[in-house]
Amino acid sequence: MTTILYHGQPNGPSFTVLAAAFEKDVALELRAIDLVAGERHSTALPHPLEVDQSIEGEGPVLVVDGVAMTDSVFLACYLDEVGNGPALRPADPYARWQMMAWCRYVIERVAPAAACLGVATARPTAVPAGIASADLAARWRDAVAGSADEAQLTDSRAKIGQAVEKIETQLADGRDWLMGDFSIADLESYAWLAGMRGIVPDAFAASPLTDAWETRLRARPAVMQALGRATVPHPEAIWAPGPEINRWG
Repeated sequence: MTTILYHGQPNGPSFTVLAAAFEKDVALELRAIDLVAGERHSTALPHPLEVDQSIEGEGPVLVVDGVAMTDSVFLACYLDEVGNGPALRPADPYARWQMMAWCRYVIERVAPAAACLGVATARPTAVPAGIASADLAARWRDAVAGSADEAQLTDSRAKIGQAVEKIETQLADGRDWLMGDFSIADLESYAWLAGMRGIVPDAFAASPLTDAWETRLRARPAVMQALGRATVPHPEAIWAPGPEINRWG
């Protein structure tokens, strides 16, 4: 089986998939691409509908025997199935639902807010060629133009604060990890929040449980290995357009 992972800097969805692959000891050919330069849209990658129309925006692409897959949580689930070692998803059906519901919250509320703030702070300079998704192309044009208004930025900052509060509440019973055992929920939450410490510092001003959780997570060998794929000093500061902000709030 030939497995290739095209990934960006270990931030956002690329971090989730890299760390999940290393946690599960999956043999991969790793190919770094520059998401900010639009290399995900080049002819070097396969472009089935699932890749071109991914709602995640500029995320990694996993190609297994010529079949391309995308979206970080789903890729992490796939890697959990094919890899070795402790599971990254609970075995209990209700606990697994809880984990997936948590990940959906991150995907739909936290990730769009983080991507909005990230690209507003480190604006890309050009819209790449070859973007098939009209929605993603529009997000690129908005990012290059810096068109996020203050109301949108304020709302995004509030959502980051709410996410930290949610983590504080979840960890308040003394657990080490969000679902009890280490899981994809921990990876996906860190993936989108790590870069927010420098952008929304007030959200982390009174979050001792979140701080300790992040310290534990960063000490995991797989996480250190994922972060070690960085080719810049601060990969958490590298942002390309991500998921669309929900129109319903």
